[in-house]
Amino acid sequence: MVGVSTGGVSALKFLLGALSVDFPVPVLVVTHITPDADDGLAMLLNTLCAIRVKEADELDVLLPGTVYLAPANYHLLVEKCGCLALSIDPPVNFARPSVDVLFVSAAEAFGPELVGIILTGAGNDGSSGLRKIKNCGGVAIVQDPADAEMDAMPKNALSMVTPDYIIRLSELPDLLVNLVSGQSSQ
Repeated sequence: MVGVSTGGVSALKFLLGALSVDFPVPVLVVTHITPDADDGLAMLLNTLCAIRVKEADELDVLLPGTVYLAPANYHLLVEKCGCLALSIDPPVNFARPSVDVLFVSAAEAFGPELVGIILTGAGNDGSSGLRKIKNCGGVAIVQDPADAEMDAMPKNALSMVTPDYIIRLSELPDLLVNLVSGQSSQ
């Protein structure tokens, strides 16, 4: 699970571009985009990345090697069955889609099998959701604020949770590969 805002397109290009087509788990992403945006970001990232990138659809079944981006003006949630749901509930932290909405629902669905990541961005969206992931036994990762294009989201996350990793974006792909293969130690 990845939450990102200001500076997010560059961060996502780097992170997702470093993942191989056979990345063994699905990746869900919430980025703060304008309510009237189309699926252009998903299409752009799909052309730049080996891993498949698509805009999430209602009832999508999560597949390994696939990135699901929250569509504009919809919250993205994970149901207990592991499929995706979209919601037009009110904005959370002034955002729809909201990182917190995704993180909380995913933490409840996947518990300790979940990795939550807060990257560059403004505001505090994602902070309480990352705390929920950590409280459910999942792994919490925060981009080093000094490395972020906009440091507010990472700083706010660090104020609410002690993450398992505070990391530079350049080190994140290797860490993710190691985490999902069970090779990483803290």
